[in-house]
Amino acid sequence: MTQASPAGQGAFLDLSARAKFRVTRADRFRFLNGQITNDLRKASETVAVEACVLNAKGKMDAHIFVCALGECFLVDAAPNLREKLRARLERYVIADDVEVEDVTDQFSLFHVLSPELQRVEDGRVVSVQRFVEPGCDIWSDAAHRDALSQRLSSHFEFLDPVATEVMRIEQGIPRWGSELTEEIIPVEANLEQRTIDYQKGCYIGQEVISRIKMSGQTNKRLCGLISLNNVPLQ
Repeated sequence: MTQASPAGQGAFLDLSARAKFRVTRADRFRFLNGQITNDLRKASETVAVEACVLNAKGKMDAHIFVCALGECFLVDAAPNLREKLRARLERYVIADDVEVEDVTDQFSLFHVLSPELQRVEDGRVVSVQRFVEPGCDIWSDAAHRDALSQRLSSHFEFLDPVATEVMRIEQGIPRWGSELTEEIIPVEANLEQRTIDYQKGCYIGQEVISRIKMSGQTNKRLCGLISLNNVPLQ
């Protein structure tokens, strides 16, 4: 593994519990691009895009990240969307030659808070910004999870779920099941710049999102929260 920073100057998270899907077959690009708010052309084998899956009213069905892998796309989402997201995507498969496969248990997934990581033994590095700081994901076979975690620990500090939660709240990063629900529109959750491409083609919920942009009005807006007196966020 290429060391991106000295020990103590970087951090990594274990995201292996996230739901993971593989989208394959001939119409995979056209179909998936018509389901998400971002432009799928930005995704590659080395770069992932952040996007939202919406309903016809512009409200969120899912918050996802997508990267390419050979003749398929890999999608990851919150663990509690494992069944719902697959069902939501398959509901719009009509005459499309596309398959959505649940591969949650086949892959481990780590995120490193450093943009400089180039390669990892037994893993594939994908640049992606999940937090304020640029970083990268490491996709690997589930069987390599423990060994990969040990190797990462020799170079980076491990962020447990509690530390990760504090960090994301301070940075104003929304999480599905907390700030993100099926009643939220992406713009309200400060996801506009990160997940919406207004120049791409049509997708489910686009008309509502476009009207909001034209009006410039939203009912609420998410922001970060930092304690000024060092009281832990709870």
